[in-house]
Amino acid sequence: MFFLHKRFSVLILNILFILVNWFLLRVSATLWQKGTMLIRDLGTIDFHDAYAIQERLVAGVAAGTEPETLLLLEHPPVYTIGSGGDEGNVLDPGIVAVRINRGGDVTWHGPGQLVGYPIVNLAARARDLHRYLRFLEELLVAVAADFRVEAWRIPGRTGVWTEEGKLASIGVGVRRWVTMHGFALNVTADLAGFGRINPCGIAGCPVTSLAAEGDRVRIEEVKGRVTERFGPLLAERLPVLLTSG
Repeated sequence: MFFLHKRFSVLILNILFILVNWFLLRVSATLWQKGTMLIRDLGTIDFHDAYAIQERLVAGVAAGTEPETLLLLEHPPVYTIGSGGDEGNVLDPGIVAVRINRGGDVTWHGPGQLVGYPIVNLAARARDLHRYLRFLEELLVAVAADFRVEAWRIPGRTGVWTEEGKLASIGVGVRRWVTMHGFALNVTADLAGFGRINPCGIAGCPVTSLAAEGDRVRIEEVKGRVTERFGPLLAERLPVLLTSG
């Protein structure tokens, strides 16, 4: 009798386990359809490893099997250049810049710079790349203001600027209307690496950081502000218009 009771209890627990997992999957699918943004902090990660994660997520978002995701991270020192970038903007012949499938020209990534790679389904958000770029600029201007740094956009020069120079670079790629790559916001970075290039293809372009412009700031604090602002502002500027299912 005890043996049968034990088997019955195990059966009930297995059924409950299956039902709970089914429920969680349904809730997750519903949240993805409603445009909920998953935010992942990858810490410090090699550029090529982060690129591989982007590739997987882009394919998943396009197929509807992954949620839209914002990757926040730092890179070890690396130079990258957009698909149409001019290698003449690499001033140091010792630099090997990684050519990637984004817009923009050459830039530097390294410790103290907050990099954001939003994997966003623009097919469900009006398919407007220009509006998406302006959203990223608005986001970074607002985050800078959170740390008492006045910043702005300049028409015709994608990115975020202050009186002292360029604070953040933006370069995106799009596959099947799903975005990859994104923004690089200088927080506490050593800006010397920019001296070996024409940043973003602009000769003599001054570059600045939040730390150089305002009070002491930690990159974890900046991640927190980006995390708080990203989803609500995206929903406001590029609301989900189409859902699957």
